[in-house]
Amino acid sequence: MSNNYASFLTHPVFKVASQIITEKNLEAYVIGGYVRDLLLERPSKDIDIVVIGNGLDLAKECAERLRVKKVSFFHNFGTAQFKYKDLDVEFVGARKESYRQDSRKPLIENGTLIDDQNRRDFTINAMGLSLHASNFGELIDPFNGVEDLSKGILRTPLDPNTTYSDDPLRMMRAVRFAAQLDFKIEGESLQAIYDNAARLDIISVERIMDECNKIILCAEPSRGFKLLFSTKLLHQFFPEMVDLHGVETIDGKTHKDNFFHTLEVLDNVAKESDNLWLRWAAILHDIAKPPTKKLDREIGWTFHGHEELGARMTPKIFKRLKLPLDHKMKYVEKLVRLHLRPIALVKGSVSDSAIRRLLSEADDDIEDLMTLCNADITSKNEFKVKKYKKNFEMVMEKLKAVEEKDRIRNFQAPVSGELIMQTYNLAPCAEIGSIKARIKEAILEGEIPNEPANAIALMLKIGEELGLKVVKEPTLNK
Repeated sequence: MSNNYASFLTHPVFKVASQIITEKNLEAYVIGGYVRDLLLERPSKDIDIVVIGNGLDLAKECAERLRVKKVSFFHNFGTAQFKYKDLDVEFVGARKESYRQDSRKPLIENGTLIDDQNRRDFTINAMGLSLHASNFGELIDPFNGVEDLSKGILRTPLDPNTTYSDDPLRMMRAVRFAAQLDFKIEGESLQAIYDNAARLDIISVERIMDECNKIILCAEPSRGFKLLFSTKLLHQFFPEMVDLHGVETIDGKTHKDNFFHTLEVLDNVAKESDNLWLRWAAILHDIAKPPTKKLDREIGWTFHGHEELGARMTPKIFKRLKLPLDHKMKYVEKLVRLHLRPIALVKGSVSDSAIRRLLSEADDDIEDLMTLCNADITSKNEFKVKKYKKNFEMVMEKLKAVEEKDRIRNFQAPVSGELIMQTYNLAPCAEIGSIKARIKEAILEGEIPNEPANAIALMLKIGEELGLKVVKEPTLNK
């Protein structure tokens, strides 16, 4: 294989940087993820350029020649960044690092190219390409990163115990790269992650979850979670998921391993959707099975109420993991709470009433709920899965038919509280809520169509039962 990749470096940023450093007899290299992805023929939007000396000066001059108006300088870190067309470009002076035991923030001093490569997390991220005209595109690969790349191996440039202990976030990155690239973590490195897992406690939850979410967004996220579990990294920040693991047998009655079931559901969802929060719903859908597990001597293991308890656990987990507490959390909470409802319809009879109630509660998230529930149909019994899948398709068709007929999704009562107050000259009171609830119940049960005229007629009947006097005849809004 050729040791020169000049033909790959066609972007104007490389040409301009090369002109400047050649004119001034400087050294600068493209390094890290861009080189890795270039050799893997993967798209990359981030360019890291390491300068032997001052990276800020090169960034400033490159920006001027490229007519980039905005450059961000971070003098404390010796880095500069700008965006050019479709790329984010960062310049940094070569450096070497030393670490304290209680922090992942290194003590930094100027260094050589090899110093900079030594501090990289993996050999495949330590490769550099020269930008000087004399050897433009030449590969500098002191740790055989190209060979590791071809073999699909993740290995640290230096002793893995030192690499991971110095910056424990690298352990999460190892798992993430293994999952994203479908690589194996080299044996000594894997053992070092296991030995240093507890060091993750010096890393902020936000940084951990940034890597975790990237793992969740992989094509096959179970691969990453199995590594997180086997290395004990998962135990450091997500004990509720760890608690799903294990099988218990009493009197010949055994339940499934809910950890591996959850990963199967997660992978099934990942095949259908890139929605991070739908994938989180898959992760949390059975999270309350351990605390709700009981053995019924007649029917076996039960997990009654795990969907409701799981929904209540969701905000606490999101808060501890520093995940967003806005509508995204509410969305996950709702899907966890409702995830058994379609399955119950699949197993039993499908009434219009049950369908209307599900549509009312799920609203615009009904398709995502059905994706989750379809993914939740897992079994080693192929006949059983096939039967459930067939019934599931029937439920989907029923959902479409009922929604088209009754327009229940995003349900808005045909009779407003204001109309009730005007009709009976009422101030805000409990009777108004009672009337609206009974009208909604009647619509969901199919007793009346979801139409204003029918709802008003029922309102007048309920008002009469409650002894309310009509002071103004209700009229339909035109």
